[in-house]
Amino acid sequence: MRSEQPGKPRDIAERTFGFATRTVALCRAVKGRDVATRVIISQLMRAGTSVGANVEEAQASHSRADFAAKCSIACKEAREARYWMRLLVVSGILSDVSLTDLLAECDELVAILTTIVKRAKQPAP
Repeated sequence: MRSEQPGKPRDIAERTFGFATRTVALCRAVKGRDVATRVIISQLMRAGTSVGANVEEAQASHSRADFAAKCSIACKEAREARYWMRLLVVSGILSDVSLTDLLAECDELVAILTTIVKRAKQPAP
């Protein structure tokens, strides 16, 4: 799937890897290590890094159905990552300004992966 925006990787595997590295950096930088913060950061780390891992697995799929299934999981993980980021903001752990770019990237990845899954589920030409 190709991105039309300048400066962004065009390859979905590279783009999701970039999302994972940004998620790791964010999680490492979060201050305040109370129980709620640790749990949310842990969940965000798991979901945010899983997006790219599932896309990577999809690249080695044995069938269109397997490819669609792996990309569908990646999309679900991106949606989950978005949930945890929103919770960080609503809980007052991070400001919405600090997450604006990462949330926007997450939304774009959800849209791209949704399109990939829909196309993969269509009969082969």
